[in-house]
Amino acid sequence: MIVAVPSPDPSEAVSEVVDRTAEKTTEAMDWLLGWPLQSLVAVVVGILLLAAVRWAIGRAVRSVIDGGAKVRSHTRRLLMKSRVPVPGEDSDPLAVARRVQRAETMGSVLRSVAGIVVTVLVVTALANINDWDLGPVLASAGVVGVALGFGAQTLVKDFLAGIFMLVEDQYGVGDVVDVGEATGTVEAVGLRVTQVRDLSGTLWYVRNGEILRVGNMTQGWSVARVEVMVPPDTDVAHATDLVLRAATDVAAVHVDDVLGAPEVTSYESLSAESVMLRMLLKVAPAKQWAIQRDVRARLRELFVAEGVGLAIPRQVMVERSTSGSSHQGDPKER
Repeated sequence: MIVAVPSPDPSEAVSEVVDRTAEKTTEAMDWLLGWPLQSLVAVVVGILLLAAVRWAIGRAVRSVIDGGAKVRSHTRRLLMKSRVPVPGEDSDPLAVARRVQRAETMGSVLRSVAGIVVTVLVVTALANINDWDLGPVLASAGVVGVALGFGAQTLVKDFLAGIFMLVEDQYGVGDVVDVGEATGTVEAVGLRVTQVRDLSGTLWYVRNGEILRVGNMTQGWSVARVEVMVPPDTDVAHATDLVLRAATDVAAVHVDDVLGAPEVTSYESLSAESVMLRMLLKVAPAKQWAIQRDVRARLRELFVAEGVGLAIPRQVMVERSTSGSSHQGDPKER
């Protein structure tokens, strides 16, 4: 007996192949549009965000370098309530170096912080997309962070102190500062150490975390101070007028560096040997030493011309006998 087997319908076979292909294509598209594409989008967005933030930081740094001097100069004039402008802010190379270094250092810190923040955000997004279990990783990172914190607490202290010092603009390149053990001119400012050159030429490397107080002698404005000791029998009023005349003459020569009128006071101290006269003059930053020298030189000329002498400290001499006896001569005063 011969049984006839029906031949398969070609249309059904084609339809089955099409259905399988469509199903595989749908699965592939679902997979592609799932975590791979989402992860790629998260990484690309993070890169673009980091690039935009760094561009903004760089533009802000350039703006501070180019225009910060004029803003600070105008603000400082308002605070001092003086009509005399602060000289040389835009042309002084030390002021320019200070502004550039401070801006670039702060820009570097901000760029590093932005990179860390964006990286953390991207990793968090990837973990949510791919269902990563970050519990053990975070626990390990916490333990490592505590260990590093105890081991590098001095380093962290130095960096934090350096950041706050730069933000508050406590001192900069070219300032003359007193940081305790070292006193001199600031040559470089970093997040960890500050380099100070003293009068003997020694370069001190001072850790920012060890600086407990800073005395800045050249920030904003300075004061030229000259103190003179005259004998008590001198005409003090006349001597005071001579000191005022010397300060006025020097102020007329250094008109661009003087920010106010000289003030002269007498009887700052009184003893059997001398009377102290004191001159104070408000000047531009770091100009007090040169003006003080000029005032002393001019004052000497006026004192010599007017016959005013300077006080001489009392000296006591003791004569010892050379005959070998224990008798000592009476003290004599000079």
